[in-house]
Order: sequence, then structure tokens, then C-alpha cells
Amino acid sequence: MELAAVLKSQTVQKQIREVGINPNYWYPVTWANQLKAGEILAVKIWQQAIALYRDRNNQLHALEDACPHKGVELHKGKVLGCNLACRYHGWEFNGSGECVNIPYFPQEQKLPCAQVHSYPVAEKYNLIWIFPGDPVLSLMSQLPEIPEFSDSDWLIVPITAYFKAHFSMCNENTIDVFHGFLHQELQGWFDPVLTNLQATEASVFTEYKVSYQGSFTKFLGLSEQSDKIATRTISIQYSYPHYHHFLEGVSSLYLMRLPVSPTETRSFSLLFLKLRLPRWILQPLKPLLANFIRHFVFLKFLTQDIEMVESEHKTYLANPQRHYVEINPAIIALQRVTIGQYEQFTQKFSREQPNGK
Repeated sequence: MELAAVLKSQTVQKQIREVGINPNYWYPVTWANQLKAGEILAVKIWQQAIALYRDRNNQLHALEDACPHKGVELHKGKVLGCNLACRYHGWEFNGSGECVNIPYFPQEQKLPCAQVHSYPVAEKYNLIWIFPGDPVLSLMSQLPEIPEFSDSDWLIVPITAYFKAHFSMCNENTIDVFHGFLHQELQGWFDPVLTNLQATEASVFTEYKVSYQGSFTKFLGLSEQSDKIATRTISIQYSYPHYHHFLEGVSSLYLMRLPVSPTETRSFSLLFLKLRLPRWILQPLKPLLANFIRHFVFLKFLTQDIEMVESEHKTYLANPQRHYVEINPAIIALQRVTIGQYEQFTQKFSREQPNGK
């Protein structure tokens, strides 16, 4: 549905800062190359503590991070072959969460019924994904499509971020191109104009016209001369719960959001750039260039964003009843999708409970 791309005053819905997630989607939890065979990692998706481990066959498994015996966190244990053993008493659980061995239990005796909740897990784009909702729905839910990942013409820059803030504030920062004022000292964009806005119950699409000028503009290939103003279109596709941000002719950014808790949010991003360098020069320099761009370009912008979002959340916590006014219709559309997705899940969950409880 196409919406009016008109800036006008609207009241922010207070519930947006208290809303939870729809768990029936895939969420990234870590970079795949950071978890080796035999290692365990404690991760969290919207207050669900999960022990993620890679077994001796390099297969991934995700279990609730609590042993059904004493409640000890399973991420403190150890990987034994394909199983995860609790550090306290050595109870072993397979990737499906079934107790398959208790080292001091009589062999002739049947094991107790001790089950750990397991989660669907996948590995793609050098990311590990977990589906925290209904496991049946994981078969129908698709991971984001990232065609640039397998195209060697693109330079890939992986980026991780951590915010002490509610995920809704982080998401609004991503879709709100009007905050270029914050980045003016970094030669960020200026004179943004919202030109297109569309929304469905699970997505928001926006387009902005923005201008660039300076040495950074020349480096990105937006202009041949640093003193010339270059105008480009930024398109942002939010498909709950993740983003694709495309800068015309220059970059493609996929931002995958991980809501950790009401006060913590992480993100895993893949930035793709096409630099004007011959392939024989670009290929061997890719690791060095990716590291340089991440640390000396992108993270400077990101650090400023994190400071603002965390300040916003701090003020909200001090007075949740404070009224706020928003004029960007893209943010209002995003808030509707966020609230709608959470309500869709809670209503479905309520219907599935016995007697509606």
C-alpha cells in the first residue's frame, strides 16, 4: 500500500517502547566463523537464554540454556562428541534436547524423562541463525536473500553493533535518513527528501533523495570531484525483522536485527561496496580494505548513532509517560508494523492455549 510521503506532526504510540518481538522469524546470533567445533556459546533472543554449540561433526545445535536437573546453564558445560554435557553432573543431551546419558546412572536402568527445549538453527552468509518461535513455522520462514554475498565483484564488510536500547529505537534510526545532521562532520549526507513510502503488514519501503559532497563522496565514487554535490537515491526495505539499505550505484547494506531484551539490541550487518579498482588489485586487498572501511569509516557513523539511540532510551526510561512528536511518516509506518507483528503473534499464541489461557 502506497502512503503519502508527507512530513506532518503525529503522536508516537507509547506502546512501541514496550512491545515484544514476533519470534516466528529467523534471528542472527553470531558470526559462524566465531564458533568452532567443540565450542559452546551463550546467546539470547528476546530474553530466551540459549546454549549454542557446534559438535564434532561441525553440526550446529541450539538448546535452552538450563539443565532440567538443577537448572545450571548448559553453556558452562562441554561438548562430548555430538552431545552437550552439563558441567555440574555430566548429564548429556543430544541436539534434539533428549537426555542420552548420565555418567553415574545404572546402565540397566531407564533414563529419566529429562528434556531440554531445542531450537531450529541454520548457517548462511557466515551467520548462525536461530528460530525462537514455533519450530513447525521455521520450515516455511525464509532467511533474507543476499545475492551479493556470492558475487566476487563486491567488497564485503561485516559489522557488528550493540545498543543499550529497545530494538524499536534502533530500527527507527535505520529507516530515518533525516538524521544526516548528526553525521555532518563526517561528510555524511544532507538535504534529504522523502520521495516514496509503501507499507504492508510486515514491511515498509522508503526512498529518499540525498546529497553528498567532500572527499568521502569522491572515495565512494559518487562524484569525480570532492567539491561537487552528488545527489543519489537511498532505498530502504524493511521486511520484519531485518533491513536492506541500497545506495544507488554505490553500496548495498543488509542489517539483521537481534532483539536481546527490552534494554539491549544487537545487529549483524553485511555492507557490500563496489570500489573503482581493477580486480587484480582489489582481490588481494579485500581483507585490508574491509578492515579499514569498517574501523575508519563505517564505525565512526555507527558510534554516533549508538550514542543518540542510547540517549533516547535513557530519557524514555526516566519518564515512560513523556509525550513525543514524530513528523517522518516512515517511522510511523514502521511502528505500525512492529506493533502489528507483536500483536499477531500474541493473539495467535492466546488462541492456541487451552481455554484461551
